Amino acid sequence: MQSREAPLAADRTGVACSATGCPLAVRGLVVAVCSAVALLSACESREGARQARQAPAVWHEGEVAGAAPNVRLISPLPKGEWHLPAGDYAATRFSPLEQITTENVKDLKVVTTVSTGIPRGHEGAPLVVNGTLYVTTPYPNNLLALDLTRPGMPLKWTYEPRPDPRAVGIACCDVVNRGASYADGKIVFNTLDAHTVAVDAETGEEVWRTRVGNIEVGETVTMAPLIVKDKVIIGNSGGELGVRGWILALDLDDGREVWRGYNTGPDEEVLINEDTRPFFEKDRGQDLGARSWPGEEWRRGGSTVWGWVSYDPELDLIYYGTGNPGVWNADLRPGDNKWSCSIIARDPDDGTVRWIYQVTPHDSWDYDEIMENVLVDMEFGGSLRKLLIHPGRNGFVYVLDRETGELLSAEKFQPTNWAEGYDLKTGLPIEVPEKRTGYGKVVTNICPSSTGAKEWNPSAFSPRTGLLYIPAHNTCMDYEGIEANYIAGTPYLGASVRMYQGAGGYHGELVAWDPVNARSVWSIKERDLPLYSGVLATAGDVVFYGTMDGWFRAVDARSGERLWEFKTASGIIGNPMTFIGADGRQYVAIYSGVGGWMGAAAFPDVSTDDPYAALGAVGAMKDLQKFTLPGDVLYVFGF
Repeated sequence: MQSREAPLAADRTGVACSATGCPLAVRGLVVAVCSAVALLSACESREGARQARQAPAVWHEGEVAGAAPNVRLISPLPKGEWHLPAGDYAATRFSPLEQITTENVKDLKVVTTVSTGIPRGHEGAPLVVNGTLYVTTPYPNNLLALDLTRPGMPLKWTYEPRPDPRAVGIACCDVVNRGASYADGKIVFNTLDAHTVAVDAETGEEVWRTRVGNIEVGETVTMAPLIVKDKVIIGNSGGELGVRGWILALDLDDGREVWRGYNTGPDEEVLINEDTRPFFEKDRGQDLGARSWPGEEWRRGGSTVWGWVSYDPELDLIYYGTGNPGVWNADLRPGDNKWSCSIIARDPDDGTVRWIYQVTPHDSWDYDEIMENVLVDMEFGGSLRKLLIHPGRNGFVYVLDRETGELLSAEKFQPTNWAEGYDLKTGLPIEVPEKRTGYGKVVTNICPSSTGAKEWNPSAFSPRTGLLYIPAHNTCMDYEGIEANYIAGTPYLGASVRMYQGAGGYHGELVAWDPVNARSVWSIKERDLPLYSGVLATAGDVVFYGTMDGWFRAVDARSGERLWEFKTASGIIGNPMTFIGADGRQYVAIYSGVGGWMGAAAFPDVSTDDPYAALGAVGAMKDLQKFTLPGDVLYVFGF
């Protein structure tokens, strides 16, 4: 790790001030904290810094200025701070900050860099609370607190949870962490070895620590928790090791488990009861989570929750998607395999399922649906509807009524040939039989690949344009079902997969999607690599995103015109966020550190000569090292 030289910075009066960063050794882990410009100028008064540290969290309420007609956001937005993984409960990843505009974004510069010292995949985003910026790292899952009120953003403290190193050997797709949540004075996040920890946001002391899963059977936890009222909502990873997917709630105060709902198995364990009202006939019936599997295969049924959770405060429901069914060879698990590849609405207080919709019955392509569910009220079909917008891994953008689970539309946003479309009366896909995989047969040119038309990396929605900005992939695959045997804690796959870039001369695409008219308004194509970062939309009509070869870009939210870009040290697979510094100015932050499933080819220990390596992703990403290498840097940009 290297400390970057810190040039002079200027305060708001133009007076030059020295801003320096220095490497710090923290309990054996060297963390290089370096700055180019202080977020709070060294010329600011100590009294001003004290007031900034004590300032309460500021949240934006009400309508967004300049919002499109008949568009309503349903939860408070961060104004100046960033407390939740997506900024708000509704997963819009929209900020009402408007200092950075389409006119001045071209003047953005690096003001601070922070090296975490862990060159693995940096997913997720930082938090900003009360003058402190919090970074969660990949394994070993350290939590860094950085002081925004002092020149150079120095390190305040580091919390080291020291997770069990055995978790590294069972993690499916890099040792990533997708972030944290803040509430009630606590930073809460998950560790790779299936523990959830709460840390005092001021002191860095551990408040509580709860084991939520079992690495002995292959469970890890990589998702960012969502804090809803007094509960911490968490799901597990490990679908490729034959685990059984679940979602649970911990008490925010003491970390005790309040409820746990499984995504496969009998209704009693899924928490389905007489109040559960699936919209479609195909999803109604007793104990479908067990009866739609052969024997007790549901106990190894995958259907994990390693992506994102949304919350509607008015309906008081949480929403999430579930992962692929256990073994990849679909012939080994005949039936619909409920509730894999499903979108589920639950009561956050007791976990009861309100409604459930299985997106892809009997998945035979590894089409997890753990992607974000964006919640917004919009006019749809001539009336204002409570919508849930889900850009799916399997190539379709789904729009559902989030009160009832009714499917309102499902249209392709990337080249997709496993299905022609959806029957809105039944909720079923209209499949192309030739593309269904099975035991002992090689099915070629299936689009999208198992990595999806998009993966976990989240979209952003702007109420000013009414558009959803989707970071997409154009990758296809050849797929063969093979034999598989279950041994606890080891891969349970049953498929041989080779991936490659799809047709059309591009590999990634930022798609500005109109969810009401179900069409792309504009797009930006990336020729060589998929888009694997999240997206941020702001009230300044600027959309930010990163590329796997390390470019951080800003484009016009209405036209897609490129307005600014900066080349970072490594590929970007993190999620941009924005905040107000202690000096009252708007900043944008992004992690630079390639990794994850599609980024595995960047690591020297992964063979790029084997197209089937990394569960087939290397076939599509074999040239990644020509574009980027591993990294570990947080970048902060401002004026």
